[in-house]
Amino acid sequence: MRRLFEDLLRTHWQQLLGPAIVVLVTLGVGWLLKRFLLRALARRAAVTKTQLDDILVRSLSGPFMIWMLILGVHLGVQSSQLPSSVLHISARVLLILWVISLTVASARLAGDLVRHYGNQFQSAVPVTSLTENLARLLVAGIGILILLNALGVAITPILAGLGVGGLAVALALQNTLSNLFAGFYVSVAGQIRVGDYIRLDGGQEGFVADITWRSTTIRALQNNLIIIPNSKLAEAVVTNFSLPEERMALPVPVGVSYESDPDQVERILLEEAERAAREVPGMLAEPAPVVRLNPGFGESSLNFTVVCHVAAFTDQYLVQHELRKRILRRFRQEGIEFPYPARTVYLRRAGGVRRAGQAGPEGG
Repeated sequence: MRRLFEDLLRTHWQQLLGPAIVVLVTLGVGWLLKRFLLRALARRAAVTKTQLDDILVRSLSGPFMIWMLILGVHLGVQSSQLPSSVLHISARVLLILWVISLTVASARLAGDLVRHYGNQFQSAVPVTSLTENLARLLVAGIGILILLNALGVAITPILAGLGVGGLAVALALQNTLSNLFAGFYVSVAGQIRVGDYIRLDGGQEGFVADITWRSTTIRALQNNLIIIPNSKLAEAVVTNFSLPEERMALPVPVGVSYESDPDQVERILLEEAERAAREVPGMLAEPAPVVRLNPGFGESSLNFTVVCHVAAFTDQYLVQHELRKRILRRFRQEGIEFPYPARTVYLRRAGGVRRAGQAGPEGG
C-alpha cells in the first residue's frame, strides 16, 4: 500500500489537485454549517422544555466534521480519474471511518439517553456509570460486528469462539466479573440508588455517589469518599435511610429528676416540639410530635422520649441541636432540674453495717 501511494504521488499528482480542492471546499462548507446551523439548533434546543433535542445536537456536533471529511474525500475520489485500485482502497477506508464514527456517536447518544430517561422516570433502572457504560458497550459491540461484516470477515466463527473462550475468560477474571455482575444486580434491584443515604453493617455510611463496573463510591458526611467493591456491597447488610421515603422519625431522649411532675414535663416537651416543628428547617409538623415516658424509670432519672419527624436523614443534626437548646431554656424557666447520678453506699465493718455519711456507734 505504501508503494501504491508513492507511485500515485509520483505519476498522478496532477489528478490529486481536483479531489483536494473538493475536500477543502466540503470541509469549508461543513465548518460554516457547524458554526452557524448547529449553533442555531443548539440555541433553539436550549429554550425548549424537552432535553431530547439538546442530546441530539450534542451527539451530532462531535463527529460532524469527520462526516464532512468522509463526504469530501468520497466526492473528490469519485470525480477524479484515479486508478481503480485507489478507488477501491479509498472506499474501504471511508467505510471503516464511517462505521467507527457512527458507532462512537451512537454510543455517546445511547449513554446520554439512558441517563436522561433514567433520571426522568423514578421507576426505571437507576442511572449509574455502570448502566451508561453497559449501554455504550452494547452499541459499540454492534458497531464492531457491523464493521467486521462489511469488511468481509465472517462473524459466526468469532461468536462461536467467544462462547468457547468465555469459560477461560470467566475463570481468569473471576473477581472482576463478580464485581461487575454484583454492581449490575445492585443497580437493577433499585434498593440502593445514587443519592441515597446508606449505612453498612461494617459502620461505613454516606450518600451513594456512583456505582461503576468494579466498585460503589459513597460520600461520607465529612466529604470523604468510601470505595466499596460491588461484591462486598451485595453481601453486606445495608440500611437505606432514603427508602421507602426520605422522611424519618427522630427520637430525642430527655431525662429529668424524680421530683419533677411528669404531666408538666410532658406538656413542656410537647409545646417546645410543636413550636420547633413550625420554625426549625427540616423538622416536620406532620406527623405531629409526640412525647412518651419511655424508657421510663432510670437509675437516677425519669426518661422521656420526644418523637418528631424530619424531612431527610441529614436534617436530624440541626433539629436535635435546636430542639435540645429550646428544651434546656424552657426547663430552666420552669424550674425543672436535670438529674445527677445518685448512689447509696453501704460500708461494712465489724459490729454492723451503716450507711456512708451516718455516724457509727463510736461517733466515727
